[in-house]
Amino acid sequence: MCGIIGIVGRSEVAAALYDGLTVLQHRGQDAAGIATFDGQRLHLSKGNGLVRDVFDTESMARLRGNVGIGHCRYPTAGSEGAAEAQPFYVNSPFGIALAHNGNLTNTLALKREVFADDRRHINTDSDSEVLLNIFAHELQAQERLRLEPEHLFKAVAGVHGRCVGGYAVVALVLGYGLVGFRDPNGIRPLVIGSREGPEGPEWALASESVALDILGFKLVRDVAPGEAVLITEGGELLARQCGPAKVHAPCIFEYVYLARPDSMMEDVSVYKARLRMGERLAHKIRRQRPDHDIDVVIPVPDTSRSAAIAMGKVLGVEYREGFVKNRYIGRTFIMPGQKERVKSVRRKLNPMELEFRNKVVLLVDDSIVRGTTSKQIVQMAREAGARKVYLASAAPPVRFPNVYGIDMPAVSELVAHGRTEAEIEAFIGCDWLIYQELTDLILAVQEGNPELKHFDTSCFSGEYVTGLSAAYLQQLELMRNDDAKEKRRDVVVA
Repeated sequence: MCGIIGIVGRSEVAAALYDGLTVLQHRGQDAAGIATFDGQRLHLSKGNGLVRDVFDTESMARLRGNVGIGHCRYPTAGSEGAAEAQPFYVNSPFGIALAHNGNLTNTLALKREVFADDRRHINTDSDSEVLLNIFAHELQAQERLRLEPEHLFKAVAGVHGRCVGGYAVVALVLGYGLVGFRDPNGIRPLVIGSREGPEGPEWALASESVALDILGFKLVRDVAPGEAVLITEGGELLARQCGPAKVHAPCIFEYVYLARPDSMMEDVSVYKARLRMGERLAHKIRRQRPDHDIDVVIPVPDTSRSAAIAMGKVLGVEYREGFVKNRYIGRTFIMPGQKERVKSVRRKLNPMELEFRNKVVLLVDDSIVRGTTSKQIVQMAREAGARKVYLASAAPPVRFPNVYGIDMPAVSELVAHGRTEAEIEAFIGCDWLIYQELTDLILAVQEGNPELKHFDTSCFSGEYVTGLSAAYLQQLELMRNDDAKEKRRDVVVA
């Protein structure tokens, strides 16, 4: 769930890339990087940490050029060290820097191909470096001294032919411009923006439209699934369909949790989609308990606010802010290691007793993944004096791993896997647990754009649009459990 951005401007773009990354910081807080090209040299600065910590005045001054890309990363399995910070760079052919959001599900096979057939060395455990080298090889295989747009599009088609999974990419091809593309299913998001500068048109590509808004770019459209766009250094935009026709299935978890509410994705307002999630969940409550005794609706900040507001309205119950959030603590979903997540919850949220005392409280969260955070929040509500604590999830039970770029925990660590809703309710310790229906979640998003017929709902349904082997899921289980992550982190520290 990384954030990516690329800009072709008429003046220096480093400051704009920095600002864009700060707006995309919610998509990854582990590492950040920027690469720019000044017509002669590539300039690259990256490292572990938040955007504000990775870049200082000196490093920003070195990022010269009118074309550039940026990336902010959250740690997926196997991509957790400083060496995996992006963008990645290869000097042949022509010089290419690349930033990637997503996950390839055939990485191991591709690594063998890249070494044995392409004669290229992969220096990290990141599938993004694999993707970069495949793109570079497909470009080099054409044996051209001078690139034309058709050669770049043919290289992207080669990537689509070899790579399986969910991916959105921005790549800087030195001397030619910015290339952006999405996987043929359109699982991971990528949007195009434009603005008219004093010397001509300027273009941007980004994971979310909010990054365009902050920089004064107008949202033009989404990059289509399997499409590649080339923005030349002269400011010309060219596009071509490079991937085969496949089921268009954007990740529905973007609308549940990942994206900012002020973003537009696939012509759907994330904010309005979350309002509709709340409305549909409230109607489910009214069907099941028409004489409910809920006194107050309280969101678990921040992602669930929109759904909670809508639920309060439909239920005819007051919406109140019951938790004060420390905004200097990172998103617990992204935090490495269960111990760190557990410690962070009470540092992150503080309940206001006057909103809980002697009340029947309906807590609303966007989703429930491990359940350990929900368990603590329910306990905090009880300690603040709530008479009863109900918990509503704006998403269905998360029972399966996401393999397309969201580093959800091992399936054995998902609270809903192998448990009934009654068992989950007992584990969390709430008086009543209410989940969104998957059909209602789909309809809540689809209402914003009826042209969207399918979604990647794999973490809820276990259905993977690209297909997966049992062996892959077994390997994922071994890589993603917290013990394995702690061991890898210990190695990096040592």
